[in-house]
Amino acid sequence: MEKYSQYRDRGSGIAPFFPVRPDPSGIALPLHVFLFACRLPLLLGASAIYFLLLSWLSVGLLVRKAALWLILGIPGVWWIDLQIDGVRRGSLAKHHKNRLPSSGTVIASSFTSPLDALYLAAIFDPVFTISYPNTRLVERVNLFRAFLHALAPPTTQPPPNAKLTTLAALIAQNPDTSIVVWPECTTTNGRGILPFSPSLLTVPARTKIFPLSLRYSPGDVTTPIPQTYFDFLWNLCSKPTHCIRVRIAEAVFNTSASSKQSATASGRDLSPRSGDYTETNGLDGSLLGNGDADGELSAEEQKVLDRVGEDLARLGRVKRVGLGVKEKADFIKTWTKKRR
Repeated sequence: MEKYSQYRDRGSGIAPFFPVRPDPSGIALPLHVFLFACRLPLLLGASAIYFLLLSWLSVGLLVRKAALWLILGIPGVWWIDLQIDGVRRGSLAKHHKNRLPSSGTVIASSFTSPLDALYLAAIFDPVFTISYPNTRLVERVNLFRAFLHALAPPTTQPPPNAKLTTLAALIAQNPDTSIVVWPECTTTNGRGILPFSPSLLTVPARTKIFPLSLRYSPGDVTTPIPQTYFDFLWNLCSKPTHCIRVRIAEAVFNTSASSKQSATASGRDLSPRSGDYTETNGLDGSLLGNGDADGELSAEEQKVLDRVGEDLARLGRVKRVGLGVKEKADFIKTWTKKRR
């Protein structure tokens, strides 16, 4: 592994891009093969029905959530361990409105697995976004795109045809739901928190940002290596059960937001750090201008990102690392070349 030493964080030695190897099956291999053979057709069938049929029909929210829980339940994702900062076990009902993400809030989630999107959709029914490391703008995507994004190669720039907007504009356009942001921009193996995209800095000052950590046991359902479809399905379907450990921190506010963000919410980005004038068309949030954040962040802006990053690291019992999307892209090239 000396060849990959440059992809370990210098301060902590953490390697966030290495795949988590599953435990050897041993004498349980026949059972794992049996579970995989039984579950895979059911999982693919249920997923096809949801993404090709139910997601396009005007069915009720309960029907969609039931279908998502069925998709999670088929491979054995049964146990959800939920803890919320400042809430004692058994007293969640008293603090539900203040301590949990709700309409008009932003969920800044860790990003390790395609299961992240399925779980968040089954619980919160949010709007999903994709962030990029060099811009404050985000791309709104549906659940299927969000699911595939966890298996996509890392990229530092949005696609040429991407319709980008700000989080403030999305919040204004979708006041009855929450917005999910993966500020790390790409998946890890759950052992470190990557540097953040500046996309969270377009959240209005009064909007709550909830850091949310998702960890899995066994951890081999994480997908730091892109396009490992079969490995993911095998690790997911061949194990008897999977546990999701959910931790939600107290709300964080974007204290760096100024009065100019009120213009952002109406479709115009005048942030002094955004570099160029940005305007949306006012209908679907697509851009008419360029909004890349090429300049350095102010001290207050960096403080906001650090606060969310520290909360995610604390919730996940991991450390923040200095490796980002660019380093992961280089790692993938080296890893793929060696495998070939």
